[in-house]
Amino acid sequence: TENIAAIVTVADDGGGSGMLRQDLGMPPPGDIRNCMEALANTEPLMSQLMRYRFSEGSLAGQSFGNLFLAALNGISPSFDAAVSRMSEVLAITGRVLPVTTADVRLEAEFENGASVVGESKIFYCKKREDCRIRQVRLIPEHPKALADALTALRRADMIVLGPGSLYTSIIPNLLVDGIVETIQASKALKIYVANVMTQEGETEGYTVSDHIAAVFHHSAPGLVDLCLCNSSPIPKGVAARYAEEGAEALRGDTEACAALGVEVVSRPIATVEDGYVRHHPIHLARELILLHAERSVRIAGNYISDKYQVEKRGKL
Repeated sequence: TENIAAIVTVADDGGGSGMLRQDLGMPPPGDIRNCMEALANTEPLMSQLMRYRFSEGSLAGQSFGNLFLAALNGISPSFDAAVSRMSEVLAITGRVLPVTTADVRLEAEFENGASVVGESKIFYCKKREDCRIRQVRLIPEHPKALADALTALRRADMIVLGPGSLYTSIIPNLLVDGIVETIQASKALKIYVANVMTQEGETEGYTVSDHIAAVFHHSAPGLVDLCLCNSSPIPKGVAARYAEEGAEALRGDTEACAALGVEVVSRPIATVEDGYVRHHPIHLARELILLHAERSVRIAGNYISDKYQVEKRGKL
């Protein structure tokens, strides 16, 4: 469908994206490029080219896709215009939108009072401090949201948060001015897709309700209606390898989630690729579409019933 919009954080400051951000003063392109590649309708050679990473010289570790977007940014009036132009080149189905074009940094504060600035530094600081993240914030705080991102949220029939890194990919979007308020005002079905595994350096020991509580703490209670979790079993060998890194399958504590006002729905949406647990894109899409159809029918039924009662009272 063309009626899909990916709204992406721009707080990344590590890897190739961080290098381009530092050298060219542009927003980080990496996460946005990944979303465009996922929605692209290109020949296999073009896809391979966009994913290519240089292995030698001063460009070592840098991807061609990042450089391509950086070049478009240099000849475009704004970063979001560059993203739009690259979307045309890749013939993507749908839209990819940066949540903001402001130059933002991510700061994390830990439960012991320590803090660190820089998305790429949070992992190492958490490992050193050995305690949970209390909260994250953007510097500067409350940057202005991209107008097209707010429009996409207003027009949405379903708003999906995640999956992704809780504190560095999902929550930063909610810290941009206007995003939470627009989601709250929407009558769309709002779903949080929980990660399959906990993440080393961010959410060790977390349950599903811990994730939801963190989202609500940084936004507003009741921001989502449902939480979609994985019910597929994780192979023992794969689980053991994750355990060596302090990660485990995310535990779905349904009662604690219900106490937060969120219904948990478990479906088989995970797969193993090259030894890593991932969401299966087709299965995840199917379950989201089915959930939307199921809840929309229920909502539509209530609407028809209410309308009938109004008309009936009017005739009386």
